[in-house]
Amino acid sequence: MTKVEPVPMAADEQAAKLFRRRVFYIPGYDPIHPRRYRELYRKESAQQAEITSYQIALAPKKTQGAYGWQVTSQIKGACAVADIEVLVWSDIVRDSMSNSIPATYLQLIRTAWAYIGSGALFRLMRLRKGPVIAALYPIVFLLAQLAIAIAIGFAFGKLVAALTHTTLGLLAGLAPIPMILRWFKAHDNRVFAYYLMHDYAYSAQSNGANPPELEARMAEFTSTIRAALDGDYDEVLVVGHSSGAHLGVSILSDVIRAGLPAKHPPIAFLSLGHVVPMVSFLRRATRLRADLVFLSACPDLTWVDVTAPGDGCAFALCDPVAVSGVAPLDQRWPLILSAAFTQTLSPERWKALRWRFFRLHFQYLCAFDRPADYDYFQITAGAVPLADRYRNRAPSKSRITAAVNRYTSIQ
Repeated sequence: MTKVEPVPMAADEQAAKLFRRRVFYIPGYDPIHPRRYRELYRKESAQQAEITSYQIALAPKKTQGAYGWQVTSQIKGACAVADIEVLVWSDIVRDSMSNSIPATYLQLIRTAWAYIGSGALFRLMRLRKGPVIAALYPIVFLLAQLAIAIAIGFAFGKLVAALTHTTLGLLAGLAPIPMILRWFKAHDNRVFAYYLMHDYAYSAQSNGANPPELEARMAEFTSTIRAALDGDYDEVLVVGHSSGAHLGVSILSDVIRAGLPAKHPPIAFLSLGHVVPMVSFLRRATRLRADLVFLSACPDLTWVDVTAPGDGCAFALCDPVAVSGVAPLDQRWPLILSAAFTQTLSPERWKALRWRFFRLHFQYLCAFDRPADYDYFQITAGAVPLADRYRNRAPSKSRITAAVNRYTSIQ
């Protein structure tokens, strides 16, 4: 692999032309420390730079913030520097995942009722079956684990009863059940049943309304982004991945509604692998639906949404505003684009990743060995603003705009 060196910035005239960007990355429902995203960026950016023949390098962060890094790049002769910050809410995620096994099964019942009882699940299936299957997966898997534990316990109880010649031995069958369920939970890093259950339950617990602790954190993010708009940047870019996409919608709506500085840098929003309908289709998601209406017609930013049909965990090519049933007459955003995994990944790479559903959900943040017009690293670290990069770009012909949501209230 070609060694990637930091971009030299010696000449004054070169420094004067240096493109400066502030990037805020909003993760999805992820309990992992944000250093994971820095390492992913470091590794994948080096691979993409070699494939596409440009220079990119990482350095420690130069700005305030909980966690971040700085990137310098030289692409087609243009130099740029980006200060990237992860807007951390992994602690909230970890706290929400600290439930006991019985509490998780109670979550299962409540979450199933929130989506099935309201009819949201069946409407979501009319958009994309992949993310709906992903939503049903933890329910089915956890129920299967419970059935296995009960079956083993029943067999053990019958064996004890036969050996002791007493029906009280059947009570002994209850003993293995908690141990078996704990074993399943201890190995959840292989099947992600508990993780996904907590993920969907977090939104479903309030029927689409943001929990108070999340609203408080979003207010902090809003203040952080607003402060960056007073800085000397050529672009302020917010990236929202997975669940982070719908958080980004609300956060940016709050930033813009509160008022922008007179000479603020261009604001850009890149949503990746969104799962917006999983929240916007719930009854009490009025805050999110109102923000979708506002942001989709807002002239103060550029909003590009990138998904791929190969990502079974996202609502690929679904316009999050239109499918939620709240598209205003003057809708201008988002621009719906496809990352087209089957075309932008080589046949060998696609074969290796095709059935790794969770890895594919993060492909938007990774290198493509057959890149087209979507390059995460050029977008976040290059010298071309998002608005210019996709100016006059037509939306994907396969975008889905069917308004199938039952709940469209925004108040």
